[in-house]
Amino acid sequence: MLYAVFMSATLPPIPAPQEPVGEPELLQLSAAEDEPCLRADAARNRAALLEAATRLIAEHGAAGVTMEAVAAAAKVGKGTVFRRFGDRTGLLMALLDHSAKKLQADFLGGPAPLGPGAPPLERLRAFGVAVLYRTHEQLDLQLAAQPEPTRRFGLPPTRALTMHVTVLLRQLVPDADCELLARMLMGYLDPALIHHLTKQCGMPMDRLEAGWVDLVARVTCTPQSR
Repeated sequence: MLYAVFMSATLPPIPAPQEPVGEPELLQLSAAEDEPCLRADAARNRAALLEAATRLIAEHGAAGVTMEAVAAAAKVGKGTVFRRFGDRTGLLMALLDHSAKKLQADFLGGPAPLGPGAPPLERLRAFGVAVLYRTHEQLDLQLAAQPEPTRRFGLPPTRALTMHVTVLLRQLVPDADCELLARMLMGYLDPALIHHLTKQCGMPMDRLEAGWVDLVARVTCTPQSR
């Protein structure tokens, strides 16, 4: 399976505040004006809060991540958590933002087939498989952090992933409405659908992986063999 070539999709470690940001520049989950350059102490404080939230998720699931619980785990006042993230959804989205940057770095500059260097068809297949398993392994957090329906498709990470799929489709089916097709393909990777298929319908992940490969083949009129 393609999944074998990818690292585990669990939340990556929170980088130290002084760690340099690698290239390429990655989109933020929140708008740029919501993430000003932080002083060193504020950056350390933010990293500590995210680390505390990550521990709580590992121990209790997303339901155990409350502003009060994170404040207690990080040994800060509850007001500090609210000032930094606004509310619980903002905190959960910040955790997903960190993970999304790792995924974006992988498909923009990581090894093939997810990153550059492979044909667009292989990259599109690899992209969907990576998102499928990342979403499945973070499903509790993904669902808890879902914004209201009218905002879901406009978030910067969603736009970045959709644009990547659009670019690959333009290389494969240049005469198609690739922008619309990309959104249809992204619908297959929606956390709520993955939850429904795996938890409520009992479908194994290898079936979803095969389904993605089949869908890509049908959309691009290419063979399924890898």
